Amino acid sequence: MGDDRETVAAIAQLYLGNILYALELAALGLEQQNKTVDAAFYRGIARKLADARGREKGL
Repeated sequence: MGDDRETVAAIAQLYLGNILYALELAALGLEQQNKTVDAAFYRGIARKLADARGREKGL
């Protein structure tokens, strides 16, 4: 088991780059299936995460 102090936010922050990459891979796969609306949804999630990280760092 992991450390009890690990939170979803802390883990997501640690692996944010990997999460953004996975979301983009999902979006690319969906585009290949002609599911552009679904692809945009996943890219929107990625954008929100990236923007939140930028605000957190004061960018």
